[in-house]
Formats: sequence, structure tokens, C-alpha cells
Amino acid sequence: MPLSPRVPDLAALDLLLSVIELGSLGRAAQAHGISQPSASSRIRYLEKLVGVPVLERTTLGSRPTAAGALIAEWARAVVDAAGQLDAGIDTLRAQRDSRLRVAASQTVAEYLFPAWLTRMRAETPDTTIALESGNSTEVCAAVLDGHASLGFIESPRAARGLQSHPVARDHLVVVVPPQHRWARRGSVTLAELAATPLIQRESGSGTRTWFERAVATGAPGTRPPVALELSSTTAIKSAVASGVGPAVLSSLAVAAEVTAGTLVSPTIIGADLTRTLRAVWPTGQQLTGPARDLYAIARRA
Repeated sequence: MPLSPRVPDLAALDLLLSVIELGSLGRAAQAHGISQPSASSRIRYLEKLVGVPVLERTTLGSRPTAAGALIAEWARAVVDAAGQLDAGIDTLRAQRDSRLRVAASQTVAEYLFPAWLTRMRAETPDTTIALESGNSTEVCAAVLDGHASLGFIESPRAARGLQSHPVARDHLVVVVPPQHRWARRGSVTLAELAATPLIQRESGSGTRTWFERAVATGAPGTRPPVALELSSTTAIKSAVASGVGPAVLSSLAVAAEVTAGTLVSPTIIGADLTRTLRAVWPTGQQLTGPARDLYAIARRA
């Protein structure tokens, strides 16, 4: 039920108690970090609300009236209760800041998040982070459902109800085994790539969405055929190395294999497959605590 408009605010009640304790409006004002005129104005407002004088001013200081002493007795319980509420809120914030739930797409989770986590531990060692990995659609759903406070996706757009902010960039590459004709040739056109059955991630994957978007722009009317659909980047790389077919993956995901020579990445002619990786959280909300800290680390990295 709403409080009566005659109930003073906590600041005025706390000031009244300080005046009675210290014996002077000036000393009470100093203790509260406000000017004496501001303190006088606050007490006058309190008296206007309750309808009776609460202080008697003398040359020696200030003392409560009979009504003021009674109001102060009631006010002490209210101010003490407010102190308990403040302490409880601090406890809740400490509990919130001790654990952070994050959802991230596979590329981010496997190839970027470990470095972010190392920096996070150095800066906020008391925070425990729980990471859930999935495709970009699943990450958006986890943030919208409240299962994660912060998400990182690879898809071009976030789901409705989420705001997104760039944190990194990478680019997609095609990979084939060393004996593949594209490896020997060193390049492949986008049109040729779009007409070739590929090993692809499942629908909802940011990698697949970005590639299909590039094909729709560079080779309109073409829909890349799927030779095999897998939900794991590691499984896709193994299938490519075994000769099942080419795949388009993040350059981050295949860097080690390309360096080792177990996979080859021919140049794609006719397409710019650079993409932006994004952080997402609910629209209208502000990041706080460890979620804000992790976002800042991702942006710096």
C-alpha cells in the first residue's frame, strides 16, 4: 500500500537524529556533507510534512521538542531498518558479482574466450564464470530467456529484443585437404564454391548465415548444396581432412591446421567474407558488474 504523503524521507529523518545526537544543526549538516542552509531547509520541510515543530533552536544549539523527540524515537527504527535493507542489497550485489553466466557461439567460445577469461581472472579473481556454447541462434535464446547475462554471436544480426555491439572481426575461409584440386590451384571462385556440395554447420549457425548471405550477394539465385551437416567445428575439420568435401569456416578455427599443412585454404575470388562478432544483451538494459567487465575486456582484446 502506498505511504502517506506525510511520511518524511529517510534523509530528513536521518538528519533529525543527527541533530539530536550532536546537539547542533551545523554539526549535523557537516556530518551529512551538506551546508547548514540546506540542513535547515530539510528540517523545515520535515516540520511542514508532520505539521508540528521538531526542533527548538537556542544560542547553545538545537534540541528536540516533545513532538520531535517522539518522532525521533519512531524514526530511529525506520533508519535502522533502512540500514539493514542497504546491507542486504550489498549482499545481493556481491552474490551477483561472484558468478557470471555467459553464452557464446562456438568460434568465440573456442578461439577468443580463453584469452578473455585469462584477463578476467587477473582483473576480477573472485568472479566465477559459467560458459554455455552453442550456435548464434541458441546464444540469443539463452540471453533472452535469462539463462545468460551476456552473449557473443557470429551472425549478422541479433534476435529481436537484444541489442548488439561489435567486439571483434574475423573472416571466413574455405578449407580443403592438401590433395584437393583447389589446393593445387590455390584459388576458387565464389560461383564455383556456391555450386559445390559443402560440409556445413547446422541452420542457425553464424558461420553458415554469413556464408549464405555472401553467396546471395555475390552469386544471386544460388543456394550452396549441403554434402554433410555437422554441429561441431572440430567434426567438420576432421571430415574435410578425410576428403568428404570442402567447408567454409572461421579463419580462427582453422589457423592451426592451415599452419600445420593438414588443411589448405585457397583464396576465394569474388567475395569479401570479413565479418563482425558481436556482444548481445537485452534491449533497454545496461551491463553491470562482471558482465560489463567482460564486455570491456572483449572490446580491448
